Amino acid sequence: MKTAAPGICVPICVRRAAEIPAAMERARRAADLIELRLDCLDADELNIARDRLPEWLNQFGAPVVLTLRASEQGGRSELDDEARARFWMSLHKTPNDSFMDLELNLAERFAQERHGELPFDWHRVICSHHDFTGVPADLEQIYQRMAATPAGILKIAVQANDATDCVTVFRLLERAQRDGRQMIAIAMGQAGMATRILGPSRGSFLTYASLDESSTTAPGQLDASDLRALYRVDQINRETQIFGLIGRPVSHSLSPHIHNRAFAAVGLDAVYLTFEVLDAGQFFSRMVRVETRELDWNLRGLSVTSPHKSAVIERLDWIEPAAKEIGAVNTIVVKQNELHGYNTDAPGFISPLREKFGSLRDARCAIIGAGGGARAVLWALRKAGARSQLFVRNVGAGESVATEFGAGCSQLARADFAGFDIVINATPLGTKGAQVDETPAVAAQLRNVRLAYDLVYNPLETRFLREARAAGCETVGGLKMLVAQAIEQFKLWTGQSPPVETMRAGAMKALENNPST
Repeated sequence: MKTAAPGICVPICVRRAAEIPAAMERARRAADLIELRLDCLDADELNIARDRLPEWLNQFGAPVVLTLRASEQGGRSELDDEARARFWMSLHKTPNDSFMDLELNLAERFAQERHGELPFDWHRVICSHHDFTGVPADLEQIYQRMAATPAGILKIAVQANDATDCVTVFRLLERAQRDGRQMIAIAMGQAGMATRILGPSRGSFLTYASLDESSTTAPGQLDASDLRALYRVDQINRETQIFGLIGRPVSHSLSPHIHNRAFAAVGLDAVYLTFEVLDAGQFFSRMVRVETRELDWNLRGLSVTSPHKSAVIERLDWIEPAAKEIGAVNTIVVKQNELHGYNTDAPGFISPLREKFGSLRDARCAIIGAGGGARAVLWALRKAGARSQLFVRNVGAGESVATEFGAGCSQLARADFAGFDIVINATPLGTKGAQVDETPAVAAQLRNVRLAYDLVYNPLETRFLREARAAGCETVGGLKMLVAQAIEQFKLWTGQSPPVETMRAGAMKALENNPST
């Protein structure tokens, strides 16, 4: 028996039974159905909730998933299997549209010991298994055990440590469809984001989302409003064009807010995701290259960020001359069976400087860092006629990069930037996360510099920019470059004129509404 897939499920996790009705009403506004995590309740509140459940569920009048998860399966209750089994058998008169989430061992136990007799319909049972460490080697056997139970819906959630772990999850969905089984399959964590967004279009019975960042109940859970409004999960189908960002880390990226709003503005059936990638070679082999990829999906283009901008070059079939000279690719276009590489960082970087200076001929520029971003900066400044000096921690490693672009190379430690017109931070120092309080230069080093330019865009106000203002410098943040290079990406991917103001507004709104993005 198949049950119509409901879409977005928002879990509720409260400590007191009395809080449940109000929490259900809050979740209703964002969800197609809700999950009531009974394991979140304090120990003395569970029986209170059980006695009131029939009343609350009938009043709510919409589908609810009841869950009492074991601690070893990610639950927050210390009840053992016996206590949880007694709870489930004590339920009576639950509405016919309620679902019960039973862990695999309990589902097997009920099927064997009670000959399948339960106080609720097996067709409404979700038989679940969670692994918060990775993708288990015996996943096939776990699936077979679940499929052998009378449960109407199977659920497997595993921790993704690399974007390629999503392949295993999508294969599970394909297997379930071939077997005629309803299934929820999720890769948890940032690296599993694609399964949460694309899962419903590939057969997943539902996808989980939180009301906000503070109420997540599993790693990598997205905000329900973003899932529906930003990623347009309700509209994604097997023909939807897929774009995305590969890098590590990618959780701070504003690119989904820029490109997804742009796609919506021009009416394009497309979605932009992030892919946390450790091994670029494996990702291209298993998910990108048409002749070897293990996913049947409409992948059309990728953005590339640190640390893969140079590593992807050997994976491509054609590279534009500028990107080849720079030695870094940040944009890939899938053209039939070929992968074409471009660098939109260089024009994106130079655009804000041209707005401020007009001509950059003979401008004295200091660039901090020697990665893919620095290479694009050096190339663009050389083309503009500026004079550049590279500042790095390891001069031996930086000299080859500097020489390649006709620049000098100096030691960053205790550097004095007085005499430079422009100082550019091309390192990740200051990026949201562990490095947010770091800066490659302080105010004392930046005195008498005309302009400080930080390629970091999240947060909007980095420590480097604060130090520069304290030294009396003009400043430019990385958001301008991010949007400028995204505009060029949009043109390459779609062949259309981009909705520039929509893209800028999308980035700013993301930073204003969620400073931790």
